[in-house]
Amino acid sequence: METLISPSLLSADFLNLKDEIEMINRSEADWLHLDVMDGVFVPNISFGFPVIDAVAKACTKPLDVHLMIVHPENYIRQVAATGAMIMNVHYEACTHLHRTVQEIHAAGMKAAVTLNPATPVCVLEDIINDVEMVLLMSVNPGFGGQKFIANTLNKVERLRALIDRSQSKALIEVDGGVQAETAPMLVRAGADVLVSGSYIFKAADPIATISSLKHTLQHG
Repeated sequence: METLISPSLLSADFLNLKDEIEMINRSEADWLHLDVMDGVFVPNISFGFPVIDAVAKACTKPLDVHLMIVHPENYIRQVAATGAMIMNVHYEACTHLHRTVQEIHAAGMKAAVTLNPATPVCVLEDIINDVEMVLLMSVNPGFGGQKFIANTLNKVERLRALIDRSQSKALIEVDGGVQAETAPMLVRAGADVLVSGSYIFKAADPIATISSLKHTLQHG
């Protein structure tokens, strides 16, 4: 399958957000990744529903909403109300993950679960057939522009093996330090969706950068 590209809004120029969204609309990006941070689960605060609602009105790409927050289950209806395609919650933040996944589906969205760098993929054995996607953090969540954690490649391979063994349909998404050097390695390891923030938005030509990520990385 063709690699899906989900640019991360966290690295956009928020003073010119409309222009940034229009650039994404014109590009070959498949989705738009939105990182919501609460300053509790992660050591940073990003943006909330007023920004997501505004982006949703202007963006023609499906929204890939990643909640890096405590109690993400409290916001399922609000995320669904934005028209988001998929809602991403952290394994580490959900006491009752299966229930949260059920509630995301009941709200009409696809469900994804995210793992922090130190969380092993084996914790997903009993949920892998219930989610549409798993997001592996390849940096510690909270800040853009961090260095890629090399062990993520082994993790992608282990997750791909778990998905194949379970006959799950879940996609593998990777977020953090994704650029020209790391992207091909991730795809070869089994990644389906690449989240890239500063590499895209800080590029001289973001549309060309998105295109190069998409077309030089094909697998399956």
